Amino acid sequence: MRKIIKLIMFFVLLSLSACGGSVKNVNIIEVQSDYYSSNEINSAIETIVKEFDKKWDGCTLNEIYYAGDDVSIGYQEWADRNGADEVIVLMSSFEVDSSGGDGTLNPNSTYDGWIWILIRNTDGPWRHVDHGY
Repeated sequence: MRKIIKLIMFFVLLSLSACGGSVKNVNIIEVQSDYYSSNEINSAIETIVKEFDKKWDGCTLNEIYYAGDDVSIGYQEWADRNGADEVIVLMSSFEVDSSGGDGTLNPNSTYDGWIWILIRNTDGPWRHVDHGY
C-alpha cells in the first residue's frame, strides 16, 4: 500500500510542474520479469518519467512498460560498453504536439514502440543512456 501511495504522490508532483512533457495521465503497464523485481522495474520507469517531465516539451507520455526479459538481454552490450553491470529496456508510446517537441520529432504525431535503454551497476540507480526505435 505504501508503494502505491508513493507512486501516486510522485505522479501528482510531476503533473504540477510547469515545463517539460506531460506525464499526468501516463499508463504504466506491469510486466513480470524473471530478472528484475517490480521495484527495480518501477525505479527504471520513474527515471524515464522524471526525464520526460523535465525535457520532453510538447510531448505527452501515454504509456510505458518493461519491454521484457528477452528484449533486455539483447541489449547487454549497452551495459558492457558503458562499464555497467545491468541493462533494462522500456517501451513507450507518446504524442507530439504541433511544435514537434524539440524540433527533431514529427509534429502532430504519435510514437509507438519507442524504446528507452537504461543501465546501472548492481543495486545502483538506473541511468538513461539512449532511446529511439
